[in-house]
Amino acid sequence: MSVQVYIPTPFRRATKNADRVAVEAPDVKGLLDELEDQFGGLKGLVRNEQGEVHHHVNIYVNNEAIEALQGLETTLRDGDEVSIIPALAGGGPALAGGGPALAGGGPALAGGGPALAGGGLALAAGGPALAGGRG
Repeated sequence: MSVQVYIPTPFRRATKNADRVAVEAPDVKGLLDELEDQFGGLKGLVRNEQGEVHHHVNIYVNNEAIEALQGLETTLRDGDEVSIIPALAGGGPALAGGGPALAGGGPALAGGGPALAGGGLALAAGGPALAGGRG
C-alpha cells in the first residue's frame, strides 16, 4: 500500500529537495516513523521527543486534518495523499502588537507592530475609532 506524502519547502532539505515521497504505512504514526527512518533530518521537525506532532505543524490525509479524523492513529489506504504543513511566520510588521490600534478597545495581545484591536486611530475617514478607542 503506497501513500504519497507532500513535503513542504522548509522540510525539503531533509529529503534531498524531494517535494513528494512514496511511503508504505498502515497509519499516520507509521508514516511519520517511516519518513524519519528514510530521512533522518526530519526527526524533530514534525514531532517532538514524545512522538506528538508539533503544535505548529498540521497533517492532512486527503485534505482533511488528522485532528478531525483519528489523529496519529488515522488509517491510511493505498493511494491516499498526506500533506505535512508547518505554520510559517515572519515578514512585515506584526498584525497585533503594541503600536497604535486600528480599531477596538483593548491592548494588543502580542507583537510589535500596529494592532488590529485596541484603543487608537480610526480605520476610515479620519474620524473617531470604531469601538472603544480614542478618536
